Amino acid sequence: MTLSAGLQPPAVRHLLPCAEPFAWQPLFRALAAHAVPGLEETGHDDGGAWVRRLVSGPAGPALVRVRFGRPGIVEAELALAPGTPEDAVPGQEAAVLAAVRRWLDLDADPAQIDPFLAGFDLLAPLVAANPGLRVPGSVDGFETAVQTILGQQVSLAAARTFGSRLVASFGGAELHGFRAFPSAGQLAAVGPTALQAQVRITHSRARTIISLAEAVAGGLALDTATEPLATRAALLALPGIGPWTADYLAVRVFGDRDAYPADDLVLKRALGVTTARAARDLSEPWRPWRAYALFHLWTGAAY
Repeated sequence: MTLSAGLQPPAVRHLLPCAEPFAWQPLFRALAAHAVPGLEETGHDDGGAWVRRLVSGPAGPALVRVRFGRPGIVEAELALAPGTPEDAVPGQEAAVLAAVRRWLDLDADPAQIDPFLAGFDLLAPLVAANPGLRVPGSVDGFETAVQTILGQQVSLAAARTFGSRLVASFGGAELHGFRAFPSAGQLAAVGPTALQAQVRITHSRARTIISLAEAVAGGLALDTATEPLATRAALLALPGIGPWTADYLAVRVFGDRDAYPADDLVLKRALGVTTARAARDLSEPWRPWRAYALFHLWTGAAY
């Protein structure tokens, strides 16, 4: 690790290895398409690209800048919060870097995944175009879930606008120019009326978000350690959350590499079908790597 002046204050730079091939360009494009102003920032530099945002650890949030472009390596610069106790630094850095690895799917094994998916005529050209494609994860399951709800039935641009308003109105303290996403407890205390007014969303959408916040504040876990079937059932029991949202969160938040939102509009269009059942039937031979097939199809169609 080395010190870098690329962030203020100077940050510690870590090199995160990953198996080759590594198709970082579509991963970056997917992250940039969903980046929320005030919460995340993306950009390009000499031969590469970067994403910057806060990532929470046991000692609070840290500012992270990940840079793509070097073969088999992601550079991660960490600037810890001022006043972080010296004895907490190793644990904080380890937890944040582990979250970054999950977020960027750096532990995927393309030597196992790619040959399997390339055995199907529909997927073979997509795998050839983007060998080593990764599935973007999440650094905060609650944040990803709220952003997913904000994005239901609207454009990505509208979803980013809603997310930016939410962070500006209810986010945590500012750190290095970024705001932390509000915790479930903080957002649950807001209530649907205030959330609707500040974010300018429908009342039903605000009610869904507050119901989710109350559930998470009450103990519903949204992370890779959760039990997928039980959590999916709990999500579907909330108002305004249907199978698409639950399945999408299984991919992004739970790390289920066989999860597959069959009723997705872009997916159905890419497959040339009109029903979720047809999309699901086509996907059965792709188990247990349907999430990678999904992102190959999405990348070909949208990213």
